Parts: sequence; structure tokens; C-alpha cells
Amino acid sequence: MSNLTSLTKISCPTLVTASGERARLRFLEFFASNIRNPHTRRAYVRAVLDFMSWCQTEAQVAALIDIEPLHVAAWIELQTRRLSAPSVKQHLAAIRHLFDWLVVGQIVASNPASSVRGPSHRVKTGKTPILDSEDTRQLLNSIDISKPSGLRDRALIALMVYSFARIGAALAMKVDDVYTQNRRLWVRLHEKGGKRHEMPCHHNLEEYLSTYINETNLRDDPKGFLFRTVGRGTGQLTSSPLVQANAHAMIQRHINNSGIATKVGNHSFRATGITAYLKNGGTLEKAAIMANHSSTRTTQLYDRRRDEMTLDEVERIMI
Repeated sequence: MSNLTSLTKISCPTLVTASGERARLRFLEFFASNIRNPHTRRAYVRAVLDFMSWCQTEAQVAALIDIEPLHVAAWIELQTRRLSAPSVKQHLAAIRHLFDWLVVGQIVASNPASSVRGPSHRVKTGKTPILDSEDTRQLLNSIDISKPSGLRDRALIALMVYSFARIGAALAMKVDDVYTQNRRLWVRLHEKGGKRHEMPCHHNLEEYLSTYINETNLRDDPKGFLFRTVGRGTGQLTSSPLVQANAHAMIQRHINNSGIATKVGNHSFRATGITAYLKNGGTLEKAAIMANHSSTRTTQLYDRRRDEMTLDEVERIMI
């Protein structure tokens, strides 16, 4: 319902409304029907509205059918002056996918973005800061588990480290997504694109999850969210799910309290776990399966073993 509410708040650009009611409905349907991921949807809405506003105010375009490849190319060139290459490529993708949708709906005859190329961008190593094994243990051990919030926080961080879970997949989990199979605890993750991914738990993760669920009586609500907010004044878990912004704030609080200097975020623990696995003899192919990556090239972005090699080599500069 929240997604539907956010969609109804999208104000159609003048260029769209000027093209008729069919164009307006097709425009809104693009975000409602064609884009399922809420984060991608928000990013695409911002990019499309920005482009449409520029076309109207700067390029003096009167309607959708008047938008040409030159307009798209000029707008992309402007974006390269203020945004990173990945962001510009995402903005171009938003425009390209929107017009593909409009072409199929017979709102416009051709896609003006199809021939426009974005900036070249090739990444071999990810930039997300990670923790080494010692700092990760220090962080987990520093969390006060005498309160439900502490049990929750330790279990959430450990889940991302030991199962390589994305923060979105972790926060979407229900209590019954933690289950026993062959006398071992497993977790069921609902990843991007509707993919269901199941992983056995590392023994540390099994302990943290079991303690969290048992101590907070979550087993009595198997269909409820696994990671929940804490009620003000009560200190007890509510039925409301923890959101990513609150998870990020929680992580920053524990990082600061533990005295760790590395600036990490929600995504850092996925890379932390993958790097630790590879350092201890794991293979890239198995890591890709565990992380639910379709290609090992994606997994390589999370492999930060080169960072340690570079640090060791730098210390050879004995001056």
C-alpha cells in the first residue's frame, strides 16, 4: 500500500500531460508496473522528472513526441559535469527504459535515448569500506545484548557477514525464514528480482539468531518481521519492520561505540564476509553461489584481498 501511495504522489510533468490522458496513464504505469524494486523506482522517478523539467525549461520542448536524441545527449552531457559515471548511466537507463515503455504503448514512435551512449565506466574492485576479521569480532562483541535491541543488532550484523545477505533481503525476512533443516539452522533470503535464496548458518550466526529469537519470543509470531523496531519507552520489539535508514544509524552507533575508525555502512558487511571467506581458502565460484550472484564478475567487486596486498607492499618503501 505504501508503494501505491508513493506512486499516486508522482506529479506528471507538463510534457506528459500535454500529450494526452493515454500518455499520462502510460507514464504512471511505467513506474507502477514495470519497476518492482522501490529503490530503483525512486531513482528513476528523480531522473525522469529532472530530464522532463530540463526539456521543458531549457530545451523549450512542447510535448513528448518532440524529444529527440540531441536533447537526451545534451542532458546526459550536463549530468556528467555533476554526477559520477554510474549515476549518469543509471539516469540514461531510466530515460531509455521509459521511452521503450512509451513506444510499446504507442505514445511515441521511437525511443530518442536508444542511440545515446553514456560515459564509459569499468569497475574491477568495489569501493565499499569493509572491516577485517578482528574489527568484525570487536564490533559484534561490543554490542550490549542485555536488551532486545542489542540481540537484534548483533543478529542482523552477523546475518550480513556470515550469509552475505543484502540489507534489503535481511530486513525483509520473516521469523519463519529462519528454520531448521538436517539438524542445522538455515536462513531464507528474498533477494532482488523475487529470487529466493537459502543458506545454512555459520555456527556463530546460528547462536546469535537462536538467542535473539528465543529471548524475544519471536517464535510466537512466525509470519511477523524478523528484525523490528523497538518501542520508545518500553525497550521491547514492536511489530513494525526495521527500515534501512534506521539500520544504518544503528550500525554507525555501534561502530562509534566500539572505537573502530573505519566508516562502514549497511553494505559493508556483505563485502566483509565475502573477503573473509576468500582469504580462508574459499573459491570465487562458491562465493558467487553463496552471495546469489549470477556472475563471478560481480563477486569480484566484493573481494578486497588486494587491499591487504597493497598495504603490505607500501610498507616496503623504507625511507
